[in-house]
Amino acid sequence: MAPTTPFPSLLSAPIELAGDWGHMLPRSADQVVERTRHACLDGVRLLSDGQPTRLRVDEHTSGQPAIWLHPDGGSMAWIIVDIGERDWSKLAYQFGHELGHVMANSWQADAKPAPPCQWLEEALVEALSLRGLGRLAKDWKESPPFAGDNAFGDAIAAYRDNIVRGYAALADSQGLSRDPAAWFADHRSEIEIPGLNPFAQAISQTILTEYEAAPDCVEALGALNRWPGRTGVPIAEYLNRWEASCAELQASPRLPVRLRELLHIA
Repeated sequence: MAPTTPFPSLLSAPIELAGDWGHMLPRSADQVVERTRHACLDGVRLLSDGQPTRLRVDEHTSGQPAIWLHPDGGSMAWIIVDIGERDWSKLAYQFGHELGHVMANSWQADAKPAPPCQWLEEALVEALSLRGLGRLAKDWKESPPFAGDNAFGDAIAAYRDNIVRGYAALADSQGLSRDPAAWFADHRSEIEIPGLNPFAQAISQTILTEYEAAPDCVEALGALNRWPGRTGVPIAEYLNRWEASCAELQASPRLPVRLRELLHIA
């Protein structure tokens, strides 16, 4: 019997760099991207049946980080970043966020963002990036990719902490910290605007707390968007389909169940 070929994994898929990386030392950006991938995904069960076989990280000199939903039917996920010269913290942050979208099955041509639940996917992958930055900072300090660069681990940690503090302040000002269900009910029309809007930013800090308290929550990202309509369905249906997808992949449903409890989604 011929050996079975395992599903490609986001941890094993080859990464290629494209675009304008300026005067960075050869292989330096590659090492940061690879370290970030491991910081985000090490120890996570990668259960999606729709993972890409290759990753491309394309540096643009302007514009927003994004997934390019190229319509060629291929199996490569194409991530666009926009960073300054050797701005490794920003590279890790942007790459970690977009890698989260890839993990959430949002890298193929039919994965166009759609309301009303795109905000939630943005919050989920933002929290993944912040979790990865924390792990990367510790790893960099202990074993830097560049000789003698241990201290830059502190710079990564400070970059992350600044973002987390900002999101915590948003959560306080919006009322999320006091009563998540009232927060969602009172601000729903603003929350369900697509993108990493201020409400999605606020709850990403809440989701980060869940990731850190129960690391198996992270694996549920691989069960996202495996249904018709993707993020274009109402949140009650979105959470129902997500839980069913977790069951199908034998992933922990802890995260969608917890979000349903926090927001009082029937």
